[in-house]
Amino acid sequence: MKACVLEEIGKIVYKDIPVPIVKTDTFVMKVEACAICGTDIKVYHYGHRLMVLPRVTGHEVAGTIIEIGKDVKIFKKGDRIAVAPAVPCGECYYCQRGFQGMCDNLTAIGFHYDGGFAEYMEVPAIAIKNGCANKLPDNISYEEASLAEPLACAINGQELSGVKSGDTVVIIGSGPLGCIHVDLAKAKGASKVIITEMSDLRLEMAKISNADIFINSSKEDVIKRVLSETNGRGADVVITACASGKAQEQALQIVAKRGNVNFFGGLPKDKSVINFDSNLLHYKEFSVVGTHGSSPKHNEIAIGLIASGKISVKKYITHRINLERLLEGINFVEKGESLKVIVKP
Repeated sequence: MKACVLEEIGKIVYKDIPVPIVKTDTFVMKVEACAICGTDIKVYHYGHRLMVLPRVTGHEVAGTIIEIGKDVKIFKKGDRIAVAPAVPCGECYYCQRGFQGMCDNLTAIGFHYDGGFAEYMEVPAIAIKNGCANKLPDNISYEEASLAEPLACAINGQELSGVKSGDTVVIIGSGPLGCIHVDLAKAKGASKVIITEMSDLRLEMAKISNADIFINSSKEDVIKRVLSETNGRGADVVITACASGKAQEQALQIVAKRGNVNFFGGLPKDKSVINFDSNLLHYKEFSVVGTHGSSPKHNEIAIGLIASGKISVKKYITHRINLERLLEGINFVEKGESLKVIVKP
């Protein structure tokens, strides 16, 4: 089969590799769509401490089961599947308490196991056992299903942030996940959603989201504007959907009393320390949380939201490419010239 293999940091090779051989407790799926994620770009440039190369990457993946092990009873050949890539062990302290995303032994599709930038992919037994594979309703396309994973991450983030009906929500960063956060907040009943972004191009692309107000933070004072839009009160929830320490510091200044800040976008390892004015927290009594992924349950919820029409993800697909153009797709994402790029093997 054809696959894009990360052979070493900075080197992806489009080549023939063996088709995965199904085991008694696994299944092999034909990859129908795999979206490019910012994490795929980080791994391409810097690798990952948990990844042994060579590796087929790609983790926002959906496809069709073509071979199935005899011990797998809940699926069958021909089932349409989306796979939640973060695989919990199901046995550790956190898994036993329902916090699968915090699993002490977490593994992942595209990191520990070969991922979706290939014609075929094996789904490991532990992923099947712990609910990572979800059947797709007939009204969801494979492309939409591949975007259940980023939506699942947003769902986790907004659960932790307590987004609720009537809230004013500020999203800092208008990339794909920033836009998905906007639509999810509106679906939860937020009365006003503000999105801020430094790039004119990305802000213009984000106008297909359901945001009420768009602010270019390179041209306008975000703090003054948010306070003006909220009668001086600040936002109930602020989500930093970008890898910016400055954005995190800004979030602390624009959140309302008793509000919530979510550091959703992680910072570079060598720039992970910010200036945190703890008196803001002390006197305004707001909460600060972080989010770094999702659980299989969030993926299942995401599929339901897409199927119901409450969240439209297909509008964020700006490019569709075949497998051998993966590097071109990575370049689109890296330059900010796209929202979601779908690889179709």
